[in-house]
Amino acid sequence: MTVDLFVSCTIDQIYPETAMNAVKLLKAAGVEIEYNPEQTCCGKFAFNSGYVEESKTLGEKFLRDFSNNRPIVGISASCVGFIKTRYKELFYNTSLHLEYKRLVANIYEITDFLVNTVHKDYFEAVFRHKCAYLDSCSALRELGLKNEARQLLSKVNGLELVDLKHPEICCGMGKGLFAVQHEAISSSMAGQKLKDAIESGAEYLITNDISCLLHLNAYAKKQGLPIEVIHIVDVLTSGWE
Repeated sequence: MTVDLFVSCTIDQIYPETAMNAVKLLKAAGVEIEYNPEQTCCGKFAFNSGYVEESKTLGEKFLRDFSNNRPIVGISASCVGFIKTRYKELFYNTSLHLEYKRLVANIYEITDFLVNTVHKDYFEAVFRHKCAYLDSCSALRELGLKNEARQLLSKVNGLELVDLKHPEICCGMGKGLFAVQHEAISSSMAGQKLKDAIESGAEYLITNDISCLLHLNAYAKKQGLPIEVIHIVDVLTSGWE
């Protein structure tokens, strides 16, 4: 099977090593990868800021960039969730109606793709730490993903997975703009989420959403908290030679 890899603009700019690890992970799952270097943003941030026409322009480019009839695998749940839930609003009953329907039916978040499409959940990863998993709002509510990441993490050698008391409460990132417009509330929510993780005994908080990762990692570092936030792709490729 050959897939197109969708690397969100945030990962490309801030966590490129996670994108490279995604390539390694998919290859370990027996998947061939095509990467279009012209890809940029899916339009999520513009849309959530109220710039609908600008978001539509970016969405049109995204449809062109991924015009091949191959599965598309994304690394960030919020970007995949935006495409699956909002492209209908942007392109329904337009000249790109068929193109958006094809793409939306063919795009997958990476944990969903590994567990439910290629049925691969063991990668010989080694990560000897106590960890908690963060259910991002997008993964949970837009994509319906809850068990896939936990199944993958349960097969990581040395990893002890602990539960949060309130796993389904938002971390405060919201849709991006919320964290900017309501900084005090957003920061308070981040503090509560990280407090929950620390009290669980976790050394690492793992997520499949780059927006949540950025938000919580920045808060943890600024406050000097004894926990790190990490993308699940980096955990699943840890300990490799």
